[in-house]
Amino acid sequence: MEVVRPEAWHKPLPDPDATERPFYEAAARGELRFQQCPACAHRQFYPRALCTACGAAPEWAIASGRGSVYTFTILRQYHAEHFRDELPYVVAMIELEEGVKMFGTLTGCEPEAVRIGLPVEAYAVEVEAGTAIPFWRPA
Repeated sequence: MEVVRPEAWHKPLPDPDATERPFYEAAARGELRFQQCPACAHRQFYPRALCTACGAAPEWAIASGRGSVYTFTILRQYHAEHFRDELPYVVAMIELEEGVKMFGTLTGCEPEAVRIGLPVEAYAVEVEAGTAIPFWRPA
């Protein structure tokens, strides 16, 4: 996964807890991660302390970074200072090749061109040293 390092990040920073932190750190290294249970093989995202299927401690797995749009919405009105200049933009649920679903911002195409099933790939934007946020773009 490509990691983009902008000159400056002017949006709110993620504030991950100990369970979420490895996800953002991995993104800064160019890895898209999800959790997989060593006991029952259940895959999950967003990060949790326990497997939602059996209650065991999940481990991190590396995703391919490829998937398709499962569903999406186009944001046309949003008055938060850091985001209003980007309108309209797409927030999508991506179904990864590994079967896990992740939400994220879809960039690199006009909002009206987005459709369910659109093949996408992940990339990350480093928001501070050692921390990056995954984004999506058409593959």
